[in-house]
Amino acid sequence: MTVATAKPEKTGTVEPPAPARRVRTVNRAVVVAAILLLWLVLFAVLRGKQTLSLAAADLTDLHRWFNDVNDSIGADRNSNPLFLYFFNEIRLVIDTLVTFVQELISQPSADRPVPQIGWLGVVGIAGYVSWAVGNWRVALLAVAGFTFLGLQGLWQESMDTLALTLSAVFVALLFAIPLGVWAGLSERFHRIVTPFLDFMQTMPTFVYLAPLTLFFLIGPASATIATAIYAAPPAIRITAHAIRSVPETTVEAADSMGATRRQALLKVLLPMSKRTVVMGVNQTIMAALAMVTIAALIDAPGLGKTVVQALQSLDVGTAFNAGLAIVVMAIVLDRVTTAASARAETARGSDSPFLKWRRQLLAAGAVVALVLAYLSHTYVWAAEFPGDGGIGSNIAQTTADVTTWAQDNLSGLTNAFRDVLTNGLLNPFQTVLTDSPWWLVGAALVAIGTVLGRWRAGVTTAVCVGLLVGTGVWSDGMTTLASTAVATVLVMLLGVVLGVWMGRSALVDRLLRPTLDAAQVMPPFVYLVPFLALFGATRFTAIVAAVVYAAPVAIKIIADGVRAVPATTVEAATSTGCNTWQIITKVQLPMSRGALTLATNQGLIYVLSMVVVGGLVGAGALGYDVVAGFSQGQLYGKGLAAGLAIVLLGVMFDRITQAAARRAGA
Repeated sequence: MTVATAKPEKTGTVEPPAPARRVRTVNRAVVVAAILLLWLVLFAVLRGKQTLSLAAADLTDLHRWFNDVNDSIGADRNSNPLFLYFFNEIRLVIDTLVTFVQELISQPSADRPVPQIGWLGVVGIAGYVSWAVGNWRVALLAVAGFTFLGLQGLWQESMDTLALTLSAVFVALLFAIPLGVWAGLSERFHRIVTPFLDFMQTMPTFVYLAPLTLFFLIGPASATIATAIYAAPPAIRITAHAIRSVPETTVEAADSMGATRRQALLKVLLPMSKRTVVMGVNQTIMAALAMVTIAALIDAPGLGKTVVQALQSLDVGTAFNAGLAIVVMAIVLDRVTTAASARAETARGSDSPFLKWRRQLLAAGAVVALVLAYLSHTYVWAAEFPGDGGIGSNIAQTTADVTTWAQDNLSGLTNAFRDVLTNGLLNPFQTVLTDSPWWLVGAALVAIGTVLGRWRAGVTTAVCVGLLVGTGVWSDGMTTLASTAVATVLVMLLGVVLGVWMGRSALVDRLLRPTLDAAQVMPPFVYLVPFLALFGATRFTAIVAAVVYAAPVAIKIIADGVRAVPATTVEAATSTGCNTWQIITKVQLPMSRGALTLATNQGLIYVLSMVVVGGLVGAGALGYDVVAGFSQGQLYGKGLAAGLAIVLLGVMFDRITQAAARRAGA
């Protein structure tokens, strides 16, 4: 018989837990370095094979198909019902709107030698509107700014630019505000529309032009439609954010009082969101002004056309004068809309004595503005800006003289700086990208995307690489990728240095931030002009301009990230004996890695858009392909494919860096 042995009873002692297995995590930087090293090894073995290079005049089957589609659409434009009753009607409506605004302030109608409202009326109305929505300081700025445009000899060009900008903003806001309100009220619609807005804001400005000319022809209508589409996303996004930011308790209080959905929207949500919505209008106007100047490539009138023609002929003086006019207009429009948003926030009750006095003054100001408009409508001296633009001629001549002096006396320094970066950084990197087999570059990009942004970013990168090969402009795409990567590295170096300085010093932040804010107002074209004078028409000019254009946003993001590091953490590091360098490198930058990744994301997108614009000044690659597609009919298909390639690069960069930013912030 087997005797069962009792199990020993548990005592009060607790056995120590088994040691936890240590999970080794591999540093992503090490993995990326290993991928790059393997790439270089294979590059040395396979250099020059399967590079998919294509000569400037050569076309692929896709490019020829695009050309055939363009020719077919042109032949059927006046017979196809889709064009007769849809696209042509849209173009007619937009043309009518733009023509109306132009005849109002810029171009005379058939039976008048001058516009309906001449320069004196425009200046008076601009001053009055600026005072009404802002304050007297903004009004003085507007009057001085618009007067300066005339003194430059660029009054009509400036009014053409203003007419296109106002028309595009009007069209954009017609659908952007309702869509923004809808996205703010509906979580489902917000989730649907957000990816589209991200995609639209990722695309460089050039990309909007070619497809729209296919349907709306070259001219002001296409320029206005492209500008409206490009400028709408900020208004949609900011309006949605404004609606969603209204406290729920306020909405619930309105519901409890029996307010309908419409009443809650009109009486509660929109009034409480007014300031933020006006900020969205500000961003829409700035985006529209930037796009209108670039739309000169598709025959949009205005200052942009003057800049493009001057850049193509390397006339730095004329380009600088017109670029300065664009900056002046941008500053005026930005200050007016910014002041309007501030007034929306600080408005007092209707019983305020100050407001009653101000309303009386505004009524008197309205009378003065109407009188000036009447004079400019009636008399030629008040309609045509007086003078011959001598100030503009002096600015152009002085700029040309300074350019000549710089090229004669600083060429040794500027050429040395250019050659060091070009030969030491740009050329080697471009060689690796353009001389590696396409599949090797694609595999490396997919691997890096997967490591930095996980499998979704890797899949997106793989799709973008495959489509990029299909565009037939792989080699030009890699050249653009090299310029973009080098410029982004320089942006981040500058961003880290100045961003950390601003983040650690409130005084430096107060001194630099206004300059950075002003730099973000200027359209991309403007940045090309001074560097064209220093470095000539080369791809390096586009890279330096891209660095200066993209640096402000990166610097501000990094500064905010460094400032967000808890002061207690910095004090603890200081108490342990860390010096300034150690605090920056061991505490503040590591704890700001989310901001650093976001700055890289924004820097890449800004740089990509600017490097493409640099095709006007010798940057070549995809930017040149797009520009050539507008000017040479046989290259239209290649230019359209290059625009698609730019989109693919932008989407790939954006997805990888956004995913990496989310991982860093997690």
